[in-house]
Amino acid sequence: MILIIDFGSQYNQLIARRVREHHVYCQIEPPNLDLDRIRALKPEGIILSGGPASIYEKGSPRAERGIFDLNIPILGICYGLQFMIDALDGEVIRAQKREYGFAGLKIRRPEGVFASIEKETPCWMSHGDTIGRLPEGFRITASTDSTRVAAAENRAKHFYGLQFHPEVVHTPAGKKMLGNFLFEICGCKKTWTMKSFARDTVEEIRARVGDGKVILGLSGGVDSSVAAVLLQKAIGRQLTCVFVDNGVLREGETEKVRALFSRHLKINLRFVRAKKRFLDKLKGVEDPEKKRKIIGRTFIEVFDQEARRIRDVGFLAQGTLYPDLIESRSAFGGPSAVIKSHHNVGGLPKKMRLKLVEPLRHLFKDEVRLLGRELGLPDELIWRQPFPGPGLAVRIIGAVTEKRLSILRKADVILLEEIRAANLYRKVWQSFAILLPVKSVGIMGDQRTYENILAIRAVTSDDAMTADWAKIPHDLLGRIANRIINEVRGVNRVVYDISSKPPSTIEWE
Repeated sequence: MILIIDFGSQYNQLIARRVREHHVYCQIEPPNLDLDRIRALKPEGIILSGGPASIYEKGSPRAERGIFDLNIPILGICYGLQFMIDALDGEVIRAQKREYGFAGLKIRRPEGVFASIEKETPCWMSHGDTIGRLPEGFRITASTDSTRVAAAENRAKHFYGLQFHPEVVHTPAGKKMLGNFLFEICGCKKTWTMKSFARDTVEEIRARVGDGKVILGLSGGVDSSVAAVLLQKAIGRQLTCVFVDNGVLREGETEKVRALFSRHLKINLRFVRAKKRFLDKLKGVEDPEKKRKIIGRTFIEVFDQEARRIRDVGFLAQGTLYPDLIESRSAFGGPSAVIKSHHNVGGLPKKMRLKLVEPLRHLFKDEVRLLGRELGLPDELIWRQPFPGPGLAVRIIGAVTEKRLSILRKADVILLEEIRAANLYRKVWQSFAILLPVKSVGIMGDQRTYENILAIRAVTSDDAMTADWAKIPHDLLGRIANRIINEVRGVNRVVYDISSKPPSTIEWE
């Protein structure tokens, strides 16, 4: 197990992914984690992430100085290196020349983290501070033209620091560097697999739940579906899944979920028709965060009411994933910036009768798909594109109404039909339509129209933390636009979103 201390880097989740790609388990925790908790976790190594702060600024995030006395190998990345240097009585100063983007790394000694790596290799820099003086026992192991201390180490104490980011794809040898730290320095073993995760998580669920009963909000998406099957494997009929028709679902969603889970997977499933309840609360609401929180709170209300009909229910299960937590609330209490709230982590009341069970909370989406395959779920479900918890409410910019929902559903069906027909459904991460709050002039049948604009969004990604806009063939885009304009009343213009994440997000709201 590797412990990652989150100092607020936009890349900290990538560090976790790279570690897991080596089949080593890791957890991201905040810098205020106390030493007793670290000892209890028994990590083979600690990675200190990067971050946007300057270590010499007041209020900059810091871990306990005592981590350097635990006799555990430590790797500091960017700000993590600077924290290490500062904590061990070195000096960090503002760089005369900031360094962002590609740089040529010149390695002085191909050993330790740099074992079996070419002496000159590209790396990705993102820093405005630099090391002015190294602590006693440290030596420089790599430099760039602009940064004298691009890497440093104290081999006797197993402390290593990189000013650049090995976790990003722009550092081609970065995966090997992290592998050297994991296996050559920390002595980790390749034991992290979905088979081992499923086995361990089933045991954890049984220990946590005991003889209690669990209620799970099932959406029909990959996350909640995999969570449901995992829970059923652990506790069987103690699990009751609740599917809520919240009025902002895709076309035919209810029928698909009923067919798969009730008939094929034999899961105990209840349907709640709450369309009017949700839409009444959303009436006139345009702010996206308010929409998300309204839907989140209403979900919890519905679950709570349904749970009261089931004797002795004590737990609420959710398909919360790592990115949900990272993007929702300062990465586990750490300094990462809040990007958006999710209904399953941002809408829970402070006092809730049910205890939370989140068996997937430390997994990324691609890992959930692998787990689903391990549990025997059909490919049709495993490879469903992600769908936001607040549903079509956050794909309608502005107020949510029955009429606007109808327009968006019809357009979404056409879009997905064409994407599947072109064999692109599994090649893109997500493809969906967004109904905009503006209208434009058009001409149909020699008559002037003034109707809605619909945007199409399609992205490629590995984990939804970063994404690029999908390069869909122009003839396919033309066919999609033509069908939507001709077949969906109320739309006379279709546009394609060509922005990446960052700086944009995948969903518009």
